[in-house]
Amino acid sequence: MKFLSMLTVTLAACLSFSGAMAEVRSAAVAYKDGSDNLTGYLYWNDEVEGKRPGVLVVHEWWGLNDYAKSRAEQLAELGYVAFAVDMYGGDKVTNHPAQAGEWMKATVSNLEGWRRRAQKGLEKLSSLAMTDNSRLAAIGYCFGGATVMQLAYSGANLNAVVSFHGSLPPPNGSEARNFKGRVLIEHGNADAFVPAERVDAFKAAMNDAGVDLVFHGHDGARHGFTNPDAGSFGIDNLKYDEAADVASWRSMLQTFNAVF
Repeated sequence: MKFLSMLTVTLAACLSFSGAMAEVRSAAVAYKDGSDNLTGYLYWNDEVEGKRPGVLVVHEWWGLNDYAKSRAEQLAELGYVAFAVDMYGGDKVTNHPAQAGEWMKATVSNLEGWRRRAQKGLEKLSSLAMTDNSRLAAIGYCFGGATVMQLAYSGANLNAVVSFHGSLPPPNGSEARNFKGRVLIEHGNADAFVPAERVDAFKAAMNDAGVDLVFHGHDGARHGFTNPDAGSFGIDNLKYDEAADVASWRSMLQTFNAVF
């Protein structure tokens, strides 16, 4: 991922606060959702003093793997405190689509539990002494993109949510009005998993609720376009797109610069 490191350096100027690009630390963080044991991964930059914005990072349907952790680490390099949340528990990670689909379906079939599990991660991030609770965001990839939208619908304390190639779940009724921050959607226009009708319905619901929505559709980009390993899983609709990856990350940082 050499290009990702180059991108991090290039876009550092987008931030509204200063921070060194080195001395990133990480730690496994145990927390709970009821009786379920969860383990997230925290990343921060020791050379940044005082409180700083916190960013929750929600993994793809594969579980909390190295890709999600690498994104959290990139954010820490830029001066944020980032927490890669655990949505499945039990160190569940897989490379098999059938297993990933089973875990994801078990999670999303219980809307209240799905939102609560994500909220537990946000609470853990918010509780840290280094986190500025007035500056919080959540980003997510694929399943994680849908998850951060559920956080927004539930009224979570967030300045921004960013969905990368997420499924764009519609709100229940007027739930979209619960969120007062910005929603940034980075979508692949060639993503066969998300029909055009759902995209249109999602945009309409956001517009009706008066949500501060920024929607970027990347022509030719398929599902998973930010993940360099997307094409290795044997699914035709999963494909990495470097141009869309770079553009979407830049848009995220510009959003953070605006809301923080």
